[in-house]
Amino acid sequence: MARNRKGISRRSFVAKSAAAVAGFTIVPRHCLARSGQVSPNERVRIAAIGIAGQGGSDIEHLNATGEAQFVGLCDVDWSKRTGKTFEQFPDAKRFHDFRKMFDEMADQFDAVLVATPDHTHAVAAMTAIKHGKHIYCEKPLSHSVWEVRQLMAAAKEKGVVSQLGNQGHSYNSIRTFCEWIWDGAIGDVHTVHVACGVENSGLDQLEAAKMAQPAPASLDWELWLGPAKSRAYNNAYCPTRWRGWVPFGTGTLGDWTCHVCDPVFWALDLGAPHTVQAEVKNYDPIKDADVYPKGAVVRFEFAGKGERGPVTLYWHAGTEGIPHPPGLDPKLKLPTTGGVVIGDKGTIMHGSHGALQCRIVPESKMIEYDEKLKREPLKKTLPRLKGGDVETWQNSLAHHYDWLEAIKAGRKAGSDFSYGGPLSEIALTGDIAIRLAGTELKWDSPAMRFTNSPEATAMLTPHFENGWTL
Repeated sequence: MARNRKGISRRSFVAKSAAAVAGFTIVPRHCLARSGQVSPNERVRIAAIGIAGQGGSDIEHLNATGEAQFVGLCDVDWSKRTGKTFEQFPDAKRFHDFRKMFDEMADQFDAVLVATPDHTHAVAAMTAIKHGKHIYCEKPLSHSVWEVRQLMAAAKEKGVVSQLGNQGHSYNSIRTFCEWIWDGAIGDVHTVHVACGVENSGLDQLEAAKMAQPAPASLDWELWLGPAKSRAYNNAYCPTRWRGWVPFGTGTLGDWTCHVCDPVFWALDLGAPHTVQAEVKNYDPIKDADVYPKGAVVRFEFAGKGERGPVTLYWHAGTEGIPHPPGLDPKLKLPTTGGVVIGDKGTIMHGSHGALQCRIVPESKMIEYDEKLKREPLKKTLPRLKGGDVETWQNSLAHHYDWLEAIKAGRKAGSDFSYGGPLSEIALTGDIAIRLAGTELKWDSPAMRFTNSPEATAMLTPHFENGWTL
């Protein structure tokens, strides 16, 4: 049996991960909301909240499986961006306000897709869960850690089948990555660098956004704001740039952590960090508090767990790329969006979703490991999913198949909220560290507090406005 000296034995971790990841855990049907009402031969009736952008993509993928039927479509902006989806499903009922959709037709659908801006994930998803609807929610799970905890608890209590929208979790590539790590392909992993070169920042629009503009006629601006504090409309916020604004989005961390950190989060069973610290350039956390910076480096320290030693994870956002690790050829091209995973016997590089294009570097080490696998074939300890064999992430249906088939089979989906929630919290605690740049925050995850910073702890819980609540 392959065993890491301070790391993870393949046998012990695979046994643990089967339960922890919940990829194919069978749940008694009486514990799953409405599970007896969706037979294996029926299509799952879905109501979608947020139908443009990523929502439109999710709708296309769910529809392409042939296992979904869209009966309700809701969006606060009935514009050209949503018109295509409305036209594609002319029989689906149309709504501006998801609350009215539930009031009028909750008995007509089994499941809900939530693909709104981050600040309205929780209010929409919680409404679905309280109605006993299965739920697919885009990443990150919510806009705050407190909301994550509420959604996790409610989904568990109601027994709904939940899925976070981190598509790569259903790919074969992430399973290969995990099996390499558990096989000791690079020894004991001690340091991880992950990155996304996207600059989700409102810094350049700070001044322009101070000027009120008339909202487009197609948009219900107050509904778009939802639980956020009221402010005048400006096109610096929506329809497409909200991720860079603290009241609405979660920056590059929230946008990409659930993709690029997923492989090591799974393979190393990382759980929650015990310290988080951010370093930021050209950003004043007080003057620029309404927006995220163009770049940041966030360091997360994870304690040892079981047979695995401690791990340091660095998140490099936007303008701050991954530095070349010592010992590697400085000419080696590092991923702008992806990861570099360093063990005491080698290094793995991978791309964004699901550890696509994962390779051991330098190439001589990859060739050496390939030769080993020819002599001792690596057993596929994780099940491969339908549609999971992909080279690029844009067109895979695997994650959507997994959710729909989990609903029909009475099992958990692979990235259900018990997994996707803690993964989202890494991004959300990192965002707080950015807003308190330079301070090492000590994170007590079970107690949901930063032990050395009341200011940071206060940022864990949102302030709902305009009568909104979970």
